Amino acid sequence: MASASTAGSYSNPLKKFKLVFLGEQSVGKTSLITRFMYDSFDNTYQATIGIDFLSKTMYLEDRTVRLQLWDTAGQERFRSLIPSYIRDSSVAVVVYDISNAKSFQNTRKWIDDVRGERGNDVIIVLVGNKTDLSDKREVTTAQGEEEAKKNGLMFIETSAKVGHNVKQLFRRIAQALPDLNDND
Repeated sequence: MASASTAGSYSNPLKKFKLVFLGEQSVGKTSLITRFMYDSFDNTYQATIGIDFLSKTMYLEDRTVRLQLWDTAGQERFRSLIPSYIRDSSVAVVVYDISNAKSFQNTRKWIDDVRGERGNDVIIVLVGNKTDLSDKREVTTAQGEEEAKKNGLMFIETSAKVGHNVKQLFRRIAQALPDLNDND
């Protein structure tokens, strides 16, 4: 008779990948996750307290992966919690608001935090969110691309509000994930 662990590996072949969302307060981390999970957007702002967790299965052409989405608080008082969530993540999604240059400048410290915890053994995606506010844009697409290129990151601009590029963001992440054969 097969042991419990052997039986478990056959019945649950889905590889789980942890994605941690990082960035300053109110750049749209929760809104990106909500748009991806439920295809909805809430105009009323509610700060994330501590850490929230959601999970979604993605079906790609060649495989199926389970994404565990960890939504972190952007507020300074929660910063001490974050390194422990970065530590065992496969992907760090560093979000800034294209209409807020300071949120873009501060992505450097989030990227440094991720590199400090994970080295190069992690996928980092730089996300310029709120493209629906292009008339208030303070960070150009070229600036985002340049920062990503300089630091070896993936880059995409999104709008959680109107849904622009949100599915593409998660599809690109899922496609970039290593095809690990039962390698925990």
